[in-house]
Amino acid sequence: MLATTLSLPTLQDVRMLTGTDLAIMSTLSDAFRQSLELYVDIDPFTTKDPFEDQDDFDYYIIVDRTEPKRIVSLIAMKKDHLPQPSWDNILGKRLAKLTISKSDAYILKSELMPKDTNNFYNYRLSGEISGLVMFAFQMCGHK
Repeated sequence: MLATTLSLPTLQDVRMLTGTDLAIMSTLSDAFRQSLELYVDIDPFTTKDPFEDQDDFDYYIIVDRTEPKRIVSLIAMKKDHLPQPSWDNILGKRLAKLTISKSDAYILKSELMPKDTNNFYNYRLSGEISGLVMFAFQMCGHK
């Protein structure tokens, strides 16, 4: 059953994730990566995290529509970068892309991926970096 309204997961929601939730998040994030790779090139190595004071990014999270507390991915998309991939095609019916503030994205990233930096992969359109993406299958544990 799909959630009728999607709201951003809270830090408390993330702290209450079960082992089953984490397994589903990991599986969905792997499928999301495969779908994303049909539209963009993802660099093979991670790069520094995008949460600098003066950055050029809009922040998003990809969540499971059936249970929005399940975060599948964090994305830092370059502002005003065109073209953009076809997000509706990439996400399908199961996933949703929600706008999130940089500070909230950082809090969730810190909870899911406590490693300080180098958690994101660059993704490219037409050879140019369009943004950065982190996947739930990279999680190294909760704080």
